[in-house]
Amino acid sequence: MSADARSELAPSGRLRAGINHGNFLLVAKDSPLGQPRGIAPDLALELGRRLGVPVEFVSYDAAGKTADGARAGEWDVTFLGAEAERANDISFTAAYLEIPVTFLVPAGSPIRAIAEVDREGVSIAVAARSAYDLYLSRNFKRATLVRAEGIDGSFKLFVERKLDALAGLKPRLMQDMQKLPGSRMLDGQVTAVQQAIGTPKGREAGAKYLREFAEDIKASGLVARLIEKHGVRGVSVAP
Repeated sequence: MSADARSELAPSGRLRAGINHGNFLLVAKDSPLGQPRGIAPDLALELGRRLGVPVEFVSYDAAGKTADGARAGEWDVTFLGAEAERANDISFTAAYLEIPVTFLVPAGSPIRAIAEVDREGVSIAVAARSAYDLYLSRNFKRATLVRAEGIDGSFKLFVERKLDALAGLKPRLMQDMQKLPGSRMLDGQVTAVQQAIGTPKGREAGAKYLREFAEDIKASGLVARLIEKHGVRGVSVAP
């Protein structure tokens, strides 16, 4: 590791890791702010170990707020879905983990397939500024996206307003389906969130080291071991 990489990733002598508590697959839901547990916190601790510096967790309750922390200079690294809009401010690695995204539809819905969702008159509940909200905003041209704060908020909106579909991470939709008798999760996936590691733009030596780190944690089996350790279902190690 170059001295430039270490100084860019931990300029204060600590690795400030931005953690999104809103993603229950990567951060345990009962984790206290500032002391998270899960796949992303464990990767931050491993990165800190390799840098030889302590880790300071910077906690957020939503992906969009975490991304905003890049412009505010609040963290040195973060663990987020890599999306084009976020890449304006964040240098991302290749994905280390993928999470499939699909739709939940209510009982009696005439929608049978993902290809039928992007149509006039269809209203989709979605967590605002999530990676899949950004994807759907770019690619869906006919359906209406109705946004709520956070994953729990999008589910509440879907139920209370009787919307036509709920966009979400497949593992979470499997849980939501159990709460709504007769609801169905559509087969396949509309996209897969590419969970990556990022650092604020301009830290070129640090970004290069993170790219190498991301490939190593996949090839060494660390990501797979953490998925098993934390009992996370419905995700996979990225190619």
